[in-house]
Amino acid sequence: MKEKLYTIPINDAFAMDSECPICAMKTILENNAVEFTMGPSYMEDDIRMETDRMGFCKAHMKMVFDQNNKLGLALVLKTHIDRTNKEIEKRMKMPPKKASFFKKETSNPLTDYIDELNKSCFICDRINNTFERYLHTVVATWKSDAAFRELYAKGKGFCTEHYGDLLKEGAKCLNQKELDEFTEITGKLYLDNMKRLAEELDWFADKFDYRFKDAPWKNSKDSIPRAMIKTNGIMEIDDKKKKD
Repeated sequence: MKEKLYTIPINDAFAMDSECPICAMKTILENNAVEFTMGPSYMEDDIRMETDRMGFCKAHMKMVFDQNNKLGLALVLKTHIDRTNKEIEKRMKMPPKKASFFKKETSNPLTDYIDELNKSCFICDRINNTFERYLHTVVATWKSDAAFRELYAKGKGFCTEHYGDLLKEGAKCLNQKELDEFTEITGKLYLDNMKRLAEELDWFADKFDYRFKDAPWKNSKDSIPRAMIKTNGIMEIDDKKKKD
């Protein structure tokens, strides 16, 4: 399998022992985006302009805070709040438009801005732009590279969300014959591994029965966090909660 620069992250993710290599790939993207945001880039005008405009979602605000760059975060938040205040004050002077015969909903520039701000996140946007290209590269590499096709087929399947994403991407860039094969292989990977995990969860529950207390755990001991990857794409569990 001859690697090109843009296929390296794809091959690395599929070489991991993961319940969803797409989740693994996205987690790496997310960590890189958070580190980038709180690295030297926050002093660059073009980056700061975007963080001022978009801010962060709740999850990424916490991740940015956990980078422990308090000075950087204070500066980023200060200018973001300045920008938000300016936009809010401007829209406070704009009267809401009443509903008309053709437009039943009232248009309010202030609440429209707040709704848009609440949905925006600099880090989400950065991840999603790259992730879409990665998803396309997965399908394109499966199509063109026999060695990657073999690696793909040996995996542990995907989470439900990314199973759907792969099928949608396949429909965009494969011909009908290729799509039929890709859909069959991907579907088998998904279902076989979901069934495997269901059996592991079943055995995990059985281990709480006194009749099986001395039986081996097999592969079930970490089946809950692995199942959370499959069902919700949750890659990391808080260490304290994991021990509990």
